[in-house]
Amino acid sequence: MLIVCLLCFEAKAQRNVVLIIADDLGTDYLGFYEDHVDTVDVPNIRSLLNKGIRFKNFMSNPVCSATRSTILTGRYGFRTGVGNIVGSLSGSNELDTAEVTIPRILKYSNSFISSANIGKWHLQNPAPPAHLLYPNKMGYDHFEGPFIGQLTSYTNWTKVKNGVSSTCTNYATSENVDNAVAWLKSLNSAHPFFIWLAFNAPHEPLQLPPSNLHTYTSLTGTVADINAHPKSYFKAMTQALDTEIGRLFDSLKAINKYDSTDFIFIGDNGNTQKTAQIANIDRAKGTVYQYGVHVPLIIAGPDVKNSGRTNDELINSTDLFATILELMRANNWKNYIPSSKPIDAKSIMPIINNNIGAIRPWSFCEIFKITTDSADGKGIRNQDYKLIRFDYGKQEFYNLSIDANENNDLLKQTITATDIINYNYLCAELNQLLNTGSFCQLLNSAETPTNAAKNSSYFPNPFTSFISSENNSTEFVQLINTFTQVIYEGNEIEKQDFSFLPKGIYFLKCNKENKVIKMMKE
Repeated sequence: MLIVCLLCFEAKAQRNVVLIIADDLGTDYLGFYEDHVDTVDVPNIRSLLNKGIRFKNFMSNPVCSATRSTILTGRYGFRTGVGNIVGSLSGSNELDTAEVTIPRILKYSNSFISSANIGKWHLQNPAPPAHLLYPNKMGYDHFEGPFIGQLTSYTNWTKVKNGVSSTCTNYATSENVDNAVAWLKSLNSAHPFFIWLAFNAPHEPLQLPPSNLHTYTSLTGTVADINAHPKSYFKAMTQALDTEIGRLFDSLKAINKYDSTDFIFIGDNGNTQKTAQIANIDRAKGTVYQYGVHVPLIIAGPDVKNSGRTNDELINSTDLFATILELMRANNWKNYIPSSKPIDAKSIMPIINNNIGAIRPWSFCEIFKITTDSADGKGIRNQDYKLIRFDYGKQEFYNLSIDANENNDLLKQTITATDIINYNYLCAELNQLLNTGSFCQLLNSAETPTNAAKNSSYFPNPFTSFISSENNSTEFVQLINTFTQVIYEGNEIEKQDFSFLPKGIYFLKCNKENKVIKMMKE
């Protein structure tokens, strides 16, 4: 009897957690973010601000599946193999069902905890039909929602419920909340719960929501009108999402669970090209540029100390793994992680507890596809700087503190000693993380491309095809890329046509001059 009572006490002492994921929602439609360009009326999401923390520097991955995988496992995509959109034409590996997940650990740590994934899954392909049970096999007591990524229609879509599929004609955003509320009401009221509530909204297809969910009364819903005003439909769908989130809040209050529940609200990646609020839409969703990976994060609820705060520490999507587990009081979660599956997550609990200090010195993002293209790459940032390394070799480097939109690549100009220190640090950290060799050491500030062109006997710099030398020098040189691969070595560099090389940084090692010259290929 004593043991049973102790277990009951432990279960009641637990908090509940609801993770709310908005699909393809960056910060620029949210008026409470400094970089917003437009504003949608989202009073229910805004209500979390007063009882929570708004994080200014939350970094996701650039696409749906890749971000969701990092949250569920606490591991970067290069470890899990999920680096792109599962089921897309360019392809991505599916998430291995052997991964250790949030719901699995919750069940290991406390059998009283109930867990559900309501809404979009998008971590494996739906065929063969046995795959439809994967969410349950990976730890969830209940799964109900679309298995795939993009709906063909918000009012005619395939819903899977614990492995069984059916056609649903209810508006998808409303159906997600209906399902979440029904599941909550089915639970033992003494048991804590975790809900992963992943909406499809406001992801395309852009469609007109039911009129009672939004205030955009001038929209007609015709194809012509949607094509003419895509951003207005995006805003209407976002507002409809907020309305339904409010209904979820009301339902939790009705069953006396609202005040004991911590909420985490995020966007999974930036906006698409169709709804992007930037001039260069090629830097939207699907890219490691800031617009593709800088997304909203609010954590609110009874566990937040000194609520109503903003925080500018670096937070990564992997960090939600550890944070959710610790909010659910599974503080021993590391005991369930095998040594073969290193975890990248850092718990945000110190910030939630209002303790001062950084969670991580840098944050990382990536995208990689089975059918590769020029957007594949990695991004790593600290508080002020960001280094982007594309998989084909090109690098870009930005000072985000003065260039948040990444318009000014520092590697194309004279850079300061502070710039160089930050570049070398981020480059070295990226190499260590990925266990790859790369030529990181930049020249001193007097030997940037502009000055190097003046002080070196090799020119032009930047070059496009041929590299010349003063007095037709025949010294032995090596041209090296940023992965330390030797592109050319010999004493006839003037005869070499390098037009085939990708744009980016290269290093010319000159034996006679006993120095390394940074060369830019354009």
